[in-house]
Amino acid sequence: MSERLRLKKNADRRLKAGHLWLYSNEIDIEATPLKGVEPGAQAIIEAANGKPLGVAYVNPHSLICARVVSRDANVRLDRSLLVHRFNQALALRQRLFAKPFYRLIHGEGDLLPGLIVDRFDDVLVVQLNTLGMEHLGDEIVAALDKVLSPRAIVFKNDSSGRRQEQLERQVEVVFGELPEQVLLEENGVRFVAPVIDGQKTGWFYDHRANRAWFNGLVAGKRVLDVFSYVGGWGVQAAAHGATEVLCIDSSAEALERVAENAALNGLAEQVAIGEGDAFEALAALKAEGEQFDVIVLDPPAFIKKRKDIPNGERAYSRLNREAMRLLGRDGLLLSASCSMHLAPERLVECVRGAVRHQDRHGQIIYQGGQGPDHPVHPAIPETAYLKALGVRVFRD
Repeated sequence: MSERLRLKKNADRRLKAGHLWLYSNEIDIEATPLKGVEPGAQAIIEAANGKPLGVAYVNPHSLICARVVSRDANVRLDRSLLVHRFNQALALRQRLFAKPFYRLIHGEGDLLPGLIVDRFDDVLVVQLNTLGMEHLGDEIVAALDKVLSPRAIVFKNDSSGRRQEQLERQVEVVFGELPEQVLLEENGVRFVAPVIDGQKTGWFYDHRANRAWFNGLVAGKRVLDVFSYVGGWGVQAAAHGATEVLCIDSSAEALERVAENAALNGLAEQVAIGEGDAFEALAALKAEGEQFDVIVLDPPAFIKKRKDIPNGERAYSRLNREAMRLLGRDGLLLSASCSMHLAPERLVECVRGAVRHQDRHGQIIYQGGQGPDHPVHPAIPETAYLKALGVRVFRD
């Protein structure tokens, strides 16, 4: 490998601590000009004294200009290493789950930065979120075929992160033939995953464990699922004994999927849908005198960049306040956030403020994060993004 990037003095500390990212201001551009490296190429990373530290793929036009793929400077990220990493990831998932429905590759958490693979039995949905992974698209398909022999592979390359890497957004079936319906099972409930036209890969496996906890507390309850998407929370609640579930989302297409998934499980009578903006819908339900025993708040990320933190925190606070107005005297709120930049203690603060705003008491009885098929890299705090609080909200 001819390409090399040398770090400035002391810029190797994070790398030695286990981190996988390098920023453009950490490169000694006099010794090794960053602009001279072809975008997407792999390069040996060197300490300031010239000692090799590993191999990374490079995008000189991105703030994160390099992402480490191996600590061995003699290794390249090629089909062989991909097969090895896929097998390592598969072994973990097979220990964790009895059925083949899970996130197979979770980027940095599986030592493959920029790559996401979700498994729906024999259908794999792939997100290539960086230029380095985009260059390896054919090798990724070949490695997945060797490890799992799937029926179909979909490239779901429409994430907002691709813009930062100057990549086009596109969705296509790149291997095999996609079945008419892509099915999955979670916590004993079946769903159709909209892998072509849905959000992200079509499903959010990260909340599986949080939903499992939640499912144990909904029997005989009236449940409101806000930001329902295709019914991950709401349909599972109905399957676990909720007497009535109302799913609210701004997407008519997502709500059609809710109805489809409810029918798939014989739950059409228990699950109702309502289209509209979440805040407006909560206000309308309050005006109509509606009340619920259990409410789920699982919004999209209100905070996508650090500069969004103040406005995002205000949005989370308002959302929790509006939802609590609809809870009965002794209710349960599941409040979640997938915003990486929202610290866990700040979500607690949003909930605390909302409880006091309603002049009620709150008890946090559950604190959850992402499931084990979304492993957290211990040196990269950004990989721990999901938060879920189970809160009892009650009056004296």
